[in-house]
Amino acid sequence: MFKKREYALENVAEPNLVEDVFPYILPPLITFNGKWVENVDGHEVAFDPGARAKADIHITDTTFRDGQQARPPYTISQQVKLYKLLSKLGGPNGVIRQTEFFLYTRNDRETLDRCRELGLRYPEITGWIRAVKGDFRLVKEAGLKESGMLTSCSDYHVFHKQKQTRQEAFDQYIGVVESALEVGVRPRCHLEDVTRADWEGFVFPFVQKLARLSEQVPEHLKVKVRLCDTMGFGLSFPNAMPPRSIAKLCWHMNHECGIPPERLEWHGHNDFHRVHINGVTAWLCGCNALNATLFGYGERTGNPPLEGAIMEYIALKGSLNGINTVTITEIAEYMRSIGLPIPDNYPFAGKHFNTTRAGIHAGGLRRDERIYNIMDTTTLLNRPPRVAITDKTGTDGVAIWVNEFLGTKGKANEVKLTQVVKIQKWVMDQYNVYGRQSAISDEELEHQVRTHLPDLYQANKASAG
Repeated sequence: MFKKREYALENVAEPNLVEDVFPYILPPLITFNGKWVENVDGHEVAFDPGARAKADIHITDTTFRDGQQARPPYTISQQVKLYKLLSKLGGPNGVIRQTEFFLYTRNDRETLDRCRELGLRYPEITGWIRAVKGDFRLVKEAGLKESGMLTSCSDYHVFHKQKQTRQEAFDQYIGVVESALEVGVRPRCHLEDVTRADWEGFVFPFVQKLARLSEQVPEHLKVKVRLCDTMGFGLSFPNAMPPRSIAKLCWHMNHECGIPPERLEWHGHNDFHRVHINGVTAWLCGCNALNATLFGYGERTGNPPLEGAIMEYIALKGSLNGINTVTITEIAEYMRSIGLPIPDNYPFAGKHFNTTRAGIHAGGLRRDERIYNIMDTTTLLNRPPRVAITDKTGTDGVAIWVNEFLGTKGKANEVKLTQVVKIQKWVMDQYNVYGRQSAISDEELEHQVRTHLPDLYQANKASAG
């Protein structure tokens, strides 16, 4: 019988900021204190997320494939620019290991050539085709070492889209895989709609056949498998049932179907707002590669956001491992410049993701930015925490804005609350006297600083000049 514990207040002399979990210079760390147990086919199976966090988990990118199914096509120069930025973000250790390109148009092939001419090791360039032999000539012509191929596996696709029997689909897919192996190209089979498929009746027999074919070829040709949660039906909950259980699916792939973690990849969609946690769950359950797109752009509701996967990777590993996190901000600025919308409150990249409008939050930021800032966004993203000035912001918020503008935060001449009282009164008059509804603009606040703090303003202009 469970015995309730009694807890006594500890009146400590120094604060416990739990810095082993919240180091601030990194995203909050993710740690585990044991295994979890799943019931798989009547057997108790233990999953060890701590061990999985130490494995060679990594990210693969589909910005130029699935990401282009959600927007007008990128130009060649835009794709080359983004490819370079992906390489910079993932760093020299290949945290962003691969990216995939279409191969169908002249622009596709020219993009591929220009990206390869850069000579970057990571991300490795791979292709994507349908599972038909006619498409496979494109892979051979491109000279790629690996290509994904669409191997739809639910009866929705096999019967209703492809108008095939299971045997016909099975034979077609295996034929293309064998053709790839014969010419020395590694096949990566994309099990489309796997979270709505008959695992035992089609998925597992097909993947076991892939494993047997892999036994006959060198390591660099062994077939990879991408688990495609095409409609976002996957579930991360312990003891969720097939075909939606991510843990059970990964376990079967690793232990019964012969596909080890290093050849297993997760590709999700966000139709039910589960895309990020589902991808991380796959990492922790035996799938080394998480397929993602920049800012989650992908067909319909999108794919796992790559920058979210980057932060989760750091949190699991406890280090940057060569990742250049500031590049997230650089990519966001570039995306906006070419017309890709990023919501203002979008995590890590939105214009106001770390901007507060609440006076009580602004007060906390002024005393210690860790109180209301998720991590050191200045160092990690080149994005200092900001305050948007409204009628709810208060004098603390005005002081934060002024110190950020003047560059006086933490210095001997840091602006105090008493010095911004007149600016705060002007702000409140805009709302109480004139009925304003919008936030105060930076240009308006700069004018107030010039009016009420002229000496500091001139000193700032002189140092900036």
